[in-house]
Amino acid sequence: MNPQRIRALTLDLDDTLWPVWPAIQRAEFALHAWLQTHAPATAQRFDIAGLRALRDQVTLEQPQWRHDLSALRRESVRMALAAADDDQRLAEAAFEVFFAARQRVDFYPDVLDALRRLARAYPLLALSNGNADVSGMVLAPWFRGSLSAREFGVGKPDPRIFAEACRRLNCAPDEVLHVGDDVELDVQGARAAGLQAVWLCRAEADGAAGVEGVATMCDLLALADRLGC
Repeated sequence: MNPQRIRALTLDLDDTLWPVWPAIQRAEFALHAWLQTHAPATAQRFDIAGLRALRDQVTLEQPQWRHDLSALRRESVRMALAAADDDQRLAEAAFEVFFAARQRVDFYPDVLDALRRLARAYPLLALSNGNADVSGMVLAPWFRGSLSAREFGVGKPDPRIFAEACRRLNCAPDEVLHVGDDVELDVQGARAAGLQAVWLCRAEADGAAGVEGVATMCDLLALADRLGC
C-alpha cells in the first residue's frame, strides 16, 4: 500500500462493514412470517431452510443471474408460491419484505467512526457483489456513490467492475485503494485490476491465508490510523 498515491477508496459491504449472515437470517424470518399470513400454503410447504434451499437451486439453474442476488431471491420466492399453488404475483411484495429486513444491518463497532474519518480525507465508493443499498443507511452521507454487481452486470473479481469504480471516482487504478474481507474477490481482484488493496481480516477470519505484499488490517480504525485520517 502506498498512502502517498491514494486519492480515493472503494469499500466492500457485506462482512466488511457488517456481518452479513445476521441480516440474511433476519430477512429470511421476516419473509417466512409474511408468507404465513399472505401465502399460508407456501409457508406450510417451505420452512426457512426449504426456502433457502430453493434459492440455492435457482442459483445453480440460472447462472446468468449470479451477479443479481435480488433476482435470484425473487425467482426462488415465485417458484415456492407456484409449487404451493399460491398466487405467484405475491413474489414481488414478498421480496420487498425480505429486502427491507435485509437492509437492517448491525455495523461492526469500528465502522461509523472510521468511515467518518476516512470520508474527511478521501471520496468513498461502495463496491459490492451483494444487494445491500447504502443510500438508505446512516452511513450514506460518507459515500460519494455505490456500484453493485447487480447494477453493472458483473461482479468482483472481474476487472471491469473495478475499472468502472475508478472511472466514477475519476482516478487511475493505482490511485484507488480497495478494502474488503474476501481474499479472492476483493484483494486479488483489485490487484489484478491495478488497484491497491487492503485485506480487512477481522477476528472471524483469523488464521486465513492472506496475500503476500498486501497490508492486513484488523478493522477500519486501524486503516484510518495507517492513512493518517
